[in-house]
Order: sequence, then structure tokens, then C-alpha cells
Amino acid sequence: MTLHREGYLIMATGLILLTGIQIGNYFLYTATGWLWLFLVLTLGALVMAYLIIQFFRVPARTCVYSENDIFCPADGKVVVIEEVEEGEYFKDKRIQISVFMSPMNVHANYTPISGLVKYVKYHPGLFLVAWHPKSSTDNERSTVVVEHVSGKEVLFRQIAGAVARRICYYVQPGQKVKTGDEFGFIKFGSRIDIFLPLDSQINVKIGDVVKAKLTKIGELK
Repeated sequence: MTLHREGYLIMATGLILLTGIQIGNYFLYTATGWLWLFLVLTLGALVMAYLIIQFFRVPARTCVYSENDIFCPADGKVVVIEEVEEGEYFKDKRIQISVFMSPMNVHANYTPISGLVKYVKYHPGLFLVAWHPKSSTDNERSTVVVEHVSGKEVLFRQIAGAVARRICYYVQPGQKVKTGDEFGFIKFGSRIDIFLPLDSQINVKIGDVVKAKLTKIGELK
């Protein structure tokens, strides 16, 4: 396991602040002798340090895939599988699969299928809770479309939530990507929508707990 570069500044700042709090905690203890307060505050500092570090963890995973496989781009839970009208790029009906990421999930995001990046667009917006029906169209978000070697296209969209306040993405139009390549990161809880052709095979169901690079969510036909 490694730690993501997007978290270096936040982790350093958080650990410095927690160290300062703990130093103050020690002087408070020496002045008052309140051991119970010292232990409570120490435990709180340790928990906060753990939460900050674990959020930016990047587990070592190997993505083993076939040419037409579609893999989950993020850790989380499947909260939507439905046929919808995708209005930004395709402007027609697609199968939407949405994965909700809690603050406890790994937040690095990975390309669900190999191909050529055809479209990338960032949209500033609101910060509605990630499961809100309008979060897909009203929240801060980024949209990426990859064209598979078959000519079919897959769209995936990072969506900020009520807590997530920064979307990071690293791909550009014309770039070739492989299934499981890292394409972005979302800080502090959010959601990813994947839009697939209607004839795609779907391998997950609502409520499934999925993992990036490991869970096959479908297959192009």
C-alpha cells in the first residue's frame, strides 16, 4: 500500500496540527494532573491521524482483464443501475451504473476500459449529497469518454458530494489508456457514474460492494 500524492499536503498539515494539539495536551496534563483528559485527547488525536492517512491510501492491486471487460473505476457501493438519457455527450439512452464512495473508501479512480480518450470536460457546480438525483447534473463534476477498439464508447463521470470539495483528473483527449490506469482522485466522499451502451452485459446489482480494478461490472457486446 502507498499514499496518494493528492494527500501529501493535507496529511502533513493535519499531522502538524495534531502534534501541536498533543503538545498542548501534555502541558495541560502536567498542569492539572487530569490523566483521563490526557488519554481521551490522545486517543482522539490518534484516531484523527488514522482517518486522514487511511483516506489517501492506495492499495496494491493488479487488474486482470479481457479486451471487452468493464471494470469498476472506484471502491464503494452500487446505488443505481438504470436506463437513462445521457444529455451531455451521447444525448441518447444509456445504462447508468452509479457507485457511491463513503469517506472510508479508497478514493483513487481508475479507467474502466481500455481505449482512446475522446472527451474530457470539467463542470463547476453545487455540492449536493452524492446520492441526490440531481447530483449527476448539478454538482461539481468531470466527464471522461473513452472509445474502445470496437468503436463503442464508455462515459464515466466523477461527481463531488456534500463533503467532497475537489475533483482531480489527469487524462486529456487523444490519450490512450488501459483498463485499471489511474485517471483521477476525489477528496472526501463522492460518487462515480458510468454510462454504458444499452446492449452491454451487466455483472453487478444494486447494493453490491465493489472495488476499483478488481470488480468486473460489465462487458461490451
